[in-house]
Amino acid sequence: MVNSENNGKKSVPEHFLSVQGLCKSYNNSGTRIDILKRVNLDLNAGETLAIIGASGIGKSTLLHLLGVLDRPDSGTYLFRGEDIFLFDNTRLAQFRNESLGFVFQFHYLLPEFSALENAMMPALIKGLGKQKAREAAETILVRVGLKDRLNFRVGKLSGGEQQRVALARALVLNPVILLADEPSGNLDKGSSEHVHSLLLELNKEFCMTLIVVTHNMGLASYMSRSMTIVDGQLVNF
Repeated sequence: MVNSENNGKKSVPEHFLSVQGLCKSYNNSGTRIDILKRVNLDLNAGETLAIIGASGIGKSTLLHLLGVLDRPDSGTYLFRGEDIFLFDNTRLAQFRNESLGFVFQFHYLLPEFSALENAMMPALIKGLGKQKAREAAETILVRVGLKDRLNFRVGKLSGGEQQRVALARALVLNPVILLADEPSGNLDKGSSEHVHSLLLELNKEFCMTLIVVTHNMGLASYMSRSMTIVDGQLVNF
């Protein structure tokens, strides 16, 4: 950061999230396949971004790196000025639990548990007491419109309700970044629109940065920016 007192220039604020030179490849039967090639991305707090494009171009791979579910071959990932990929696995898991929320096309809820119990999981993993975890989960479930479904087992909920439970689970610890991979891909039109509206409302309420991978151009149109991946690099759409 530039010091204005030392050289008279205005200081330039750091980006909330900054990815530089991110590369990722995989080995397929001895053949190296480069998926991402020096991806660069800067985002500010509360900004919304859609990553769109055909299947197989690396969208989900990039989202998994941004969600530190995987490590890159090279590159830096600065979060509030700190390089996340320099963390050891324990600290990386802590960062993921406390700062990031995930919503996927398949909700990955635990069918033997209720909506409330599913939403409590991240808080319990963090080490919050059962009562505090329950209160946090109940609050966010009510916010996403599931006040009357708290104690319903997942199998008794509709697809749209299940995805809202998954959204509540992602938000129970008030993450500063929400990552969503085709969050309405398995839903009907009405349920999809409800989930889209919720994502945008919650983004504004909590000022959380929202990154969505989607084929849905309607959802993408609501984001402040849209980008795609061409030849392994992230470009404006």
